[in-house]
Amino acid sequence: MDIINENIPIFARIAEGVKDDILSGKIKEGEQLTSTTRLSKEYNINIATVNKGINVLVNEGIVYKKRGIGMFVAEGATEKLIEERRKTFRERYVIAILEEAKRLRYSAEDLQKMVMEEYNKIN
Repeated sequence: MDIINENIPIFARIAEGVKDDILSGKIKEGEQLTSTTRLSKEYNINIATVNKGINVLVNEGIVYKKRGIGMFVAEGATEKLIEERRKTFRERYVIAILEEAKRLRYSAEDLQKMVMEEYNKIN
């Protein structure tokens, strides 16, 4: 989990880090999360802050608590996260790229070629 971005509160970074780990497959549906105590020690942050981040995930239905055992990734969490991220992807990334490309006078064909070249590099 990466919680380096200092532009958002620590509890939100923790929640986003867990979400990223679920989306990447590092944490699978049904698996237990690292304990809040361990996360607190690992990142040297207050346990209340870690709990607040995990509670965000509980409220969103991404994780659930098994009393006395720990927190687990909910079934369907991956699909839920993909759907959530796809909603913001176009607005956050695609439109911004197109606006900058227009300023740099890229044609649609140039952009398409550039995207396909980069896509092929990562696949």
